[in-house]
Amino acid sequence: MSIMSYNGGAVLAMKGKNCVAIAADKRFGIQAQTLALDFQKIFEMGPHLFIGLPGLATDTQTVHQRLRFRLNLYELKENRHIHPKTFAAMVSNLLYERRFGPYFVEPIVAGLDPKTFEPFICSMDLIGCPNMPEDFIVAGTCTEQLYGMCEALWEPNLEPDDLFETISQALINAVDRDAISGWGAVVHIIEKDKITTKTLKTRMD
Repeated sequence: MSIMSYNGGAVLAMKGKNCVAIAADKRFGIQAQTLALDFQKIFEMGPHLFIGLPGLATDTQTVHQRLRFRLNLYELKENRHIHPKTFAAMVSNLLYERRFGPYFVEPIVAGLDPKTFEPFICSMDLIGCPNMPEDFIVAGTCTEQLYGMCEALWEPNLEPDDLFETISQALINAVDRDAISGWGAVVHIIEKDKITTKTLKTRMD
């Protein structure tokens, strides 16, 4: 078994029309043994900025703490909130520094441009190689199922409510086909003037 699937989990992000969504399951387990149903994989890093950190649970928490430290330093120095693209570069830099003994996380950054409110999504591998697609991003232990669902359901320029429905259906149906992710989910919809967080009930078996 790969160390990336030791704790299980799934995260995905999707672009909409002047909005972006990021969602993750809530399971924390050790291989097939489920230990908790409230493990946080998505963290708010700014007014319109979130990061999802699927992978090894200990590295999820470590990387979040290190990024929070670097982000605080940036905001103190610059006296402004960070741009999502700049934050993605910061994450990439942190991971590449540790390329010979990497953190076992595959980050997903999702946010809105502070000026234009253009949606931004970016994913990375273990050593911080960025990927910025125009539609959606998936990571975790059920990526094949997530890709299949997202390809089938995603459409360009989705309104926030439609985006929520699309990302929720994609995540729920994908984790239902994976033994080590699921057990509830959380979805964040990031818009120009608000952030909506909803929790989803899923199968508990």
